[in-house]
Amino acid sequence: MSGHWIAPSILSADFARLGEEVDAVTAAGADLIHFDVMDNHYVPNLTIGPPVCEALHKRGVKVPIDVHLMVRPVDRIVPDFARAGAGFISFHPEASDHVDRTIGLIREHGCRPGLVLNPATPLEWLDYTLEKLDLVLIMSVNPGFGGQQFIPSALEKIAAVRRRIDALGRAVRLEVDGGVKVQNIGACARAGADTFVAGSAIFGSANYAETIRAMRAEITGA
Repeated sequence: MSGHWIAPSILSADFARLGEEVDAVTAAGADLIHFDVMDNHYVPNLTIGPPVCEALHKRGVKVPIDVHLMVRPVDRIVPDFARAGAGFISFHPEASDHVDRTIGLIREHGCRPGLVLNPATPLEWLDYTLEKLDLVLIMSVNPGFGGQQFIPSALEKIAAVRRRIDALGRAVRLEVDGGVKVQNIGACARAGADTFVAGSAIFGSANYAETIRAMRAEITGA
């Protein structure tokens, strides 16, 4: 689980050509495919569910599918995404009645569990969960829509979580999602992130491979 990973978010892809879009960003150097699931309940938007994940998985996605659940309740849908081919499944603690149980459920179904912290979600959620997680996702926007501006205070939060992960001594990915682009990805890397979700910055660019190369150059320079 070492190295820096770039995870294009298909929320910003052309849904009419989704399979081709995923193939294109994978060929361009993506390490994960970030799959945003919104329920118009926990967040004010509605996106895609397990059948779309399964369709991409059956098409032969060559990198893990990183499922970010912005849904309430969480537990009911976890087994469906596991069957649909998810590699990572992350959820928001506010959306689960029993966070520890949800983490266990994700792992029981063969996936890597992640916890997602919104801009105003306190880090104390990690006090009792970090040792059971494979990923922590720091939201640098409020979840619900693509194309939002990066919230700078997320950098302090990333740094604080990096200190916790290093002290723990386990391999836990530290992911950042929201408004990530070439101009700020280096700052995210310096703060301690190792996994970077980018939606419109990649899918809105003219050349996916060039954009991902530019992002890697900024990460390496950090």
